Amino acid sequence: MDTATLEEMRTTLRGPVIGPRDAGYDEARKIYNAMIDKRPAALVPCTDAADVMAAVTYVRDHGLELAVRGGGHSGPGLCLVDDGVTVDLSPMRWVRVDPEARTAEVGGGSRLGDLDHATQAFDLATPTGIISMTGVGGLTLGGGHGYLTRKYGLTVDNLIAADVVLADGSFVTASETEHPDLFWALRGGGGNFGIATSLTYRLHPVGTVGAGVTVWPVDSTRDVLAWYREFLPQAPEDVYGFFAVLVVPPGPPFPEELHGKKVCGIVWCCTGDLDGLDETLSVVNDAGRPAFHFTTPMPYDALQGMFDELIPTGYQWYWRGDFFDSIPDAALDVHLEYGRNNPTPLSLMHLYPIDGAAHRVGPDDTAWSYRDALWSGVFAGVDPDPANAETIRRWCVGYQEALHPYSMGGSYVNFMGSGEGQERVRATYRDHYDRLARVKRTYDPDNLFHANQNIEPARG
Repeated sequence: MDTATLEEMRTTLRGPVIGPRDAGYDEARKIYNAMIDKRPAALVPCTDAADVMAAVTYVRDHGLELAVRGGGHSGPGLCLVDDGVTVDLSPMRWVRVDPEARTAEVGGGSRLGDLDHATQAFDLATPTGIISMTGVGGLTLGGGHGYLTRKYGLTVDNLIAADVVLADGSFVTASETEHPDLFWALRGGGGNFGIATSLTYRLHPVGTVGAGVTVWPVDSTRDVLAWYREFLPQAPEDVYGFFAVLVVPPGPPFPEELHGKKVCGIVWCCTGDLDGLDETLSVVNDAGRPAFHFTTPMPYDALQGMFDELIPTGYQWYWRGDFFDSIPDAALDVHLEYGRNNPTPLSLMHLYPIDGAAHRVGPDDTAWSYRDALWSGVFAGVDPDPANAETIRRWCVGYQEALHPYSMGGSYVNFMGSGEGQERVRATYRDHYDRLARVKRTYDPDNLFHANQNIEPARG
């Protein structure tokens, strides 16, 4: 973008336009993953849908590259584009809750913590992720899973409507009755079809939950995971626990003698009878005696923010993912090997259960194409030091590639790393890819929204 175009943009759009020579530029382009160092020609903070419509129209008419930033939590940095324009929704952080209808309308720049804070005032919630700093829009458009998934489904299963700015600059509301083809595609198809300026969700009764953390020595990984793969799918849907390999962080609730130790573990969330919490989770002893076991009643939004301080904005990240419908014995050995060789204190692997209510939605009802998966795995190399970037990337890629033969072939789109290629995008959407490509042709025939895990418009 030349200087004249940048200055014209400043006079055409209502809000600020932040360019490379402006004092706030480096702060404006900062995102969660410090491994990403892209330099947009301009960032356009938007306060409402009208600002987004004007920005999209300007970008399209001038043939510029476009990216969309919600919470800035994209691992591969898809919310920024070199030498193009980032439409920044972060000023649009608002939530309106209707406690009687049990719905919440959320601004496109909101984060999970904003949504949880607003809904918890009424002892209500909807399924989302597990880090409160995550952007609501990006998580939702990719599908969304977390502590409430076994009980209440995926985030997209609870999406009622979305206000969307399309590639031609127009504004529509997508729902089961309005633009139903677009609504289908938005529920798992990522940011390929437009910019969601607000999203409306169905809420469920969730207040205080039973939270728990159980860890075992890393050498117990094989035995614990063999127990977990049998126990969790048969457990009541009020019981949720994701499996992890990790390094014990310093600080509570962990005792000092465990700090810095490599372990495997399970993080629990129970939405049932809290009086029986300890009895419900006493089953952890069936996997072998834990090195540490902790349970407590906790407000749901507190659980959602429990890991925020461990991995704040500004660390080096590299992640990948895969879906799994089983955990064979050979995979147990892989988890043990990579758990023992965890390269940095913050690098981790999580297996998130996505069964229960998520399996009761029809396989073709949404763009999410893995209704038959039992777990969504993420492999994440994390460290504050840029000197360790290649080390954590190698560990992550090696871990994912070693387990990929036991996977279902595709990944949760929000867990895809940079440079994985178009075949991985196709594998993620399976038989839904061609239908998504036809919807893309209808709503974005020129592929303006391509700074994402891209679905190319169908030809013809």
